[in-house]
Amino acid sequence: MLRLRKVIVTSALCFALIITSIIPVKVNALSKESITAPAAVLMETSTGKIVFEKNPHEKRACASVTKVMTLLLVFEAIDNGKLSLDDTITASEHASSMGGSDIWLEPGETMSADDMIKATVVASANDAAVALAEHLCGSEDSFVEKMNERAKQLKMNDTVFKNCNGLDEEGHITSAYDVAVMSRELMKHEKIFDYTSIWLDNLRGGKTQIVNTNKLLKTYNGITGLKTGTTNDAGCCMAASATRGNVSLVSVVLGCKTGKERFSDAAALLDYGFANISVRELTLPDDMPKSISVEQGMENSVDLMCRVSSSIVLDKSKTPEITTKVEIPDSLTAPVKKNQKIGTLTYLVDNKPAKTFDIVAMKDIEQTCFGSIFAVVFNSLITL
Repeated sequence: MLRLRKVIVTSALCFALIITSIIPVKVNALSKESITAPAAVLMETSTGKIVFEKNPHEKRACASVTKVMTLLLVFEAIDNGKLSLDDTITASEHASSMGGSDIWLEPGETMSADDMIKATVVASANDAAVALAEHLCGSEDSFVEKMNERAKQLKMNDTVFKNCNGLDEEGHITSAYDVAVMSRELMKHEKIFDYTSIWLDNLRGGKTQIVNTNKLLKTYNGITGLKTGTTNDAGCCMAASATRGNVSLVSVVLGCKTGKERFSDAAALLDYGFANISVRELTLPDDMPKSISVEQGMENSVDLMCRVSSSIVLDKSKTPEITTKVEIPDSLTAPVKKNQKIGTLTYLVDNKPAKTFDIVAMKDIEQTCFGSIFAVVFNSLITL
């Protein structure tokens, strides 16, 4: 009887261990001290909301995480028709001279754009990144100018790029926040995940094997990418992206002392996000006005439109009340212009404004005048 009880207790403990390994433990708090990286950011990517930050705007080197911007420009070129995955790219003397991680391109060697991108993402190949840059802009310097222009457009105010691959260079700086911003932008190009999800592949018809530098691909549930980087100046850095359900996150860590700390910090940030936030897609309320009356106009009313294509991030530990507030006048006076702002639709979380969208007119409404009335009457007579 004693042996049977012992077996039952042991089985129960094993079952409990299995269950706790499957069900994620909620991480209620994450201190800055528990993250070893000197700078870190966790961002929810559908909204851009910052969920956690530690020295987010501290200017630092970021090593090959720089290639996130390089890849962003590459995929934008693909979308714009300026680059095809089948294009042949020739390595220059300059591209072949890169040190650090590379695929040992020889001057004059050719590869498809697809393979060059694969090498840049998976193997973090500095030479492949430069070859792509030169193919698109003629020179690395011209491409770097485009990188800095795009950074300004994204309001990456902490960033100055000096090269396209992240090799240490004086003045080549960014911040954890800016890395999150450009990572989020790159993630809008879903084709990138075809490359960032590769663990092992080959180039040159199987002669060159490449292994992904992102070790979280093998260990983290929901990981989708994105880019690692390591140099003497930057330390060990990473932008790690992951998705579970409708929650998509990117965690950024800069300046870790070791690769182990880099992956541990990135995973801890992602764990915190998945445990503590949810994402709610916003939809138009049922009582949203469809039209509004127009005085002194050629028509008595005008239809209204409000484009709502956004989400909000909510705290899982609470049950927030989401309400809406519509603010529009009782009527309008002609003339009314198409896309003219008529009012606003505001979403409130626990009575605090969270998102606001413009309500606009769907068409022009001319003011009533003799000429307009005459034209209407004349056209009606013609059609009789």
